Amino acid sequence: MNAGLRLSAYNSDSVESPQYYRSIVGALQYLTVTRPEIAFSVNKVCQFMHNPLQSHWTAVKRILRYLSGMVDYGLHLQKSSSLELIGFYDADWATDPDDKRSTSGYCIYFGTNLVAWQSKKQ
Repeated sequence: MNAGLRLSAYNSDSVESPQYYRSIVGALQYLTVTRPEIAFSVNKVCQFMHNPLQSHWTAVKRILRYLSGMVDYGLHLQKSSSLELIGFYDADWATDPDDKRSTSGYCIYFGTNLVAWQSKKQ
């Protein structure tokens, strides 16, 4: 997702087929199981399932273009000699233009393998 993009529920026209938008975004939700790098972006577009706009559809198409260019990438687990547990956490502070809530996320590595991740609106 574009770093400066702020999706809002009020800034553009409605999409022609909301059912198609919901279908694509639902499929992207399942894809986050093996592609955690899209979790934040998918979380953002999921927040507008009730009334998707053209700007939201543009963001979904950007995610799909990213995935088509990175089709050989994914979550790979491999044997690791390290038993170190490492975690990373980040949040944006009240940047949602509609309700001024924060979005946070974390990922936890066991050795070199990613074992847990989450992105959610607080």
